[in-house]
Amino acid sequence: MGNSNLKKAEKGAMISILAYVVLSAFKLIMGYIGHSEALKADGLNNLTDIMASLAVLVGLRIAQKPPDENHRYGHSRAETIASLVAAFIMISVGIQVITGSVKAFFNPDETTPDIMTAFVALASALFMFGIYRYNLRLSKKLNNKSLYSAAQDNRSDALVSVGATIGIAGSYFGIGWLDSLTAVIVGFIICYTAWEIFKDAALDLTDAFEVSKLKEIEETIRNTPGVKLVKDIKARLHGNRAIVDATIFVEPTLTVIEGHQIAEDVEDRLLENHQINDSTIHIEPQLS
Repeated sequence: MGNSNLKKAEKGAMISILAYVVLSAFKLIMGYIGHSEALKADGLNNLTDIMASLAVLVGLRIAQKPPDENHRYGHSRAETIASLVAAFIMISVGIQVITGSVKAFFNPDETTPDIMTAFVALASALFMFGIYRYNLRLSKKLNNKSLYSAAQDNRSDALVSVGATIGIAGSYFGIGWLDSLTAVIVGFIICYTAWEIFKDAALDLTDAFEVSKLKEIEETIRNTPGVKLVKDIKARLHGNRAIVDATIFVEPTLTVIEGHQIAEDVEDRLLENHQINDSTIHIEPQLS
């Protein structure tokens, strides 16, 4: 991904940060005023989202640095490392929300949450869904994996707020334990989201690559005119950038220039069909 696209992706991360700052402060204040554990848990969830969005923003900034002596492939993996940091922050807060809500469930407060907190949660859900749609469109337009993950986090936050609305309303209408139970569920959603972010980042750092996508890349190479056989194909992600290595077999009577042209054709097709602009194609003669 070019630096211009990375700068555009920063806009989505900045919008998420500003939204989470406003929402977390509003929910925590209203949660304390309205005596709602679910709304307070939702506000704490948004605090972790600030950290996650900041990590995405920092990663995008570092990823724009050009290659240097110690980073010949550039700094794209800064986004992945930032995602790991965000995941650890999120899971720690998620555990805190769960333990606090379980205590509140078994030691209930007789105070019923104010119905206004339900409307706060519902308005937050609608607002966050709008942020999700914006970042989802931007991530697909820019083909940015970290911004796509941020968009999924935005969606989970909208769903968390919907759950908080249901819990608060139920508690207000006489189901007193529903508010604390919803807060526990919110905590588990935070932890689950953190696990998904951690899992994806860990796979990227260990050079995992989706099998179905690798097969599509192999098919593209195989269908390039002049390619007789594809062997020993590998791919890995460096941040959002896929790096492909493949060995292709061609007619042994071809000149060096003709073989080189086939390799360039393969690289052009990988760029056109899969947006892969970093590939190494090895040429071998097909002897039998």
